[in-house]
Amino acid sequence: VQLQASGGGLVQAGGSLRLSCAASGRTVGNYIMGWFRQAPGKERDFVATISRSGGSTFYADSVKGRFTVSRDNAKNTLYLQMNSLKPEDTAVYYCAAAISGYLYSASYYDYDYWGQGTLVTVSS
Repeated sequence: VQLQASGGGLVQAGGSLRLSCAASGRTVGNYIMGWFRQAPGKERDFVATISRSGGSTFYADSVKGRFTVSRDNAKNTLYLQMNSLKPEDTAVYYCAAAISGYLYSASYYDYDYWGQGTLVTVSS
C-alpha cells in the first residue's frame, strides 16, 4: 500500500489543522493505521492510532483531548484533526499502516508502510 500525507502548514498557537493520508494500492480497511511525528533532532514519536474498523483509538498523552484520529475506509483515507495546537507540536507528521496486530498499535516497529510526511509548524 502507498500512503500520501497532506494538510500540513503554518498555523498560530491555538489554531487547528486537519491532516489527511490517502492510501492506494490496497484497501486501507485491512490495516491498523497510525500517525507519528518527528521534530528536528528528535526521534519519531507516536501520536495516535486507530483500529481497522475505526471503532477503537489510542493517543499519546501529549495530544489526548486535542487531536482526533479517524478514518474513512470507503475513501481509503486516514485523518488527524489537530486542535489547540502548541509550538511543541511542530514536527513532520507521518502516517503509517500495519498489516498485523489485534486492535491498534503505538509501536513504531509494528508498522509496515509509511507515508512521506507532511510538515506542521506552530508559531507562538
